[in-house]
Amino acid sequence: MAHELQPQAVNKLPPSAVNQLPPSAVNAKLISLIASAAIGVGILLSGFVISEPAPYEIYMAGLIAVWALFGLRISRAIVPLLVLLVAMNIGGMIAMTQMADLANTPLYLAVSLFLAFSAVFFASVTSVQPSLYRLIFIAYVVSAVATSLLGIAGYFHAFPGAEMFTKYDRAAGAFQDPNVFGPFLVLPGTYLLYLLLTGPVPRMPLLAVPLLIITAGIFFSFSRGAWGMFAVSAVLLTACLFLQSASGKFRLRVVVMTIAAAALLVIALIVILQLPGVSDMFTQRAQLEQSYDSARLGRFARYSIGFQLAMEHPFGIGPLVFGTIYGEDTHDIWLKALMDYGWLGFVSFLTLTLWTIGAGFRILLRDRPWQPYLLCAYVAYLGNIGLGTFIDIDHWRHLYLLLGLVWGAIALEYRHQRELRLARTLVPAVTAPPISGKSRAAVLP
Repeated sequence: MAHELQPQAVNKLPPSAVNQLPPSAVNAKLISLIASAAIGVGILLSGFVISEPAPYEIYMAGLIAVWALFGLRISRAIVPLLVLLVAMNIGGMIAMTQMADLANTPLYLAVSLFLAFSAVFFASVTSVQPSLYRLIFIAYVVSAVATSLLGIAGYFHAFPGAEMFTKYDRAAGAFQDPNVFGPFLVLPGTYLLYLLLTGPVPRMPLLAVPLLIITAGIFFSFSRGAWGMFAVSAVLLTACLFLQSASGKFRLRVVVMTIAAAALLVIALIVILQLPGVSDMFTQRAQLEQSYDSARLGRFARYSIGFQLAMEHPFGIGPLVFGTIYGEDTHDIWLKALMDYGWLGFVSFLTLTLWTIGAGFRILLRDRPWQPYLLCAYVAYLGNIGLGTFIDIDHWRHLYLLLGLVWGAIALEYRHQRELRLARTLVPAVTAPPISGKSRAAVLP
């Protein structure tokens, strides 16, 4: 009986060969193309989150539901991601029971649970079809360039009504907050930087244009966290590429391009700071400590208050309640987990974070087809977690996408190692010489 072609195999066939395939194989290719396009549209929508629930949530919730009905497969390696995220949200539901007035809490937890499932979804589809990594990253870059252009246009009042894409005189793109807009751009910026460092020289101008747009978006967001994240991600990416390669020529190229990029960045910064208003905003935002950090009930003071509350309320106080008591939310993902999801949510999130960092690091530099995407997603994930110590990253859509991308690679490596073990056990049996009749008689009882 002939084996049916898998969608991945069908996608690699030339058009002339596809025309000669049986209807079942053609249908498989068509379904694969529709599925890939559906995921691409979802990633494009991730750059437009002006209100909550955003079009991204509505679209992706439907897509996940349809995919689950028609064969979403969750690898054994992805089960820890699912269990820990669900446990965290159960902690949020328990914390909700401590509230006198639920207000918008059910909607908030519904979004939290959806984002958890979105991470599992992206991990599952990439672990089954690794070719989706490239599509996801390209769609992310397109979305980032589009929302960056909106943010830049808003900052410079390029057209009537463009100020809707700014907040607090900072570029916000199609986001509610410039502090989310800036970090959203870090992964596509890191990916374009990777392509610049490793791709052919003639393609560099094509990559430099979107990279400059995204970098400008990060700069005009005036988000200190985004600035730091992009810098750290770029440094970690460059260091990993340097360590991974054994070619002296490639290492020299990385060093030369890094020095050139740093020089161009300094020149561009000097030029940009000459623009009216930019210098004052940059000076203000470049300060490590803002007035709202060290005030009597500022950000740092609320950290101490919150951790004391966590000792008194092990089940948490309920999502978003902390902000109603002290005027502002926690601005710290660890304190946020304690207050909104209780100790169960905190332990679940901490375990998930450490597991993701450890498992991702273990396979980070292995030579695999999906390794470039893992590398970019991993360094961006580290930046987001580091930033979470100073800002609330709980409902950042791109954080859960990063989780999914990293865990997808973890699942791929798990399957790859399992196939290698299976191959090692089969090879001796296949290559062993046949037992002669005389020898066979000798071993029979």
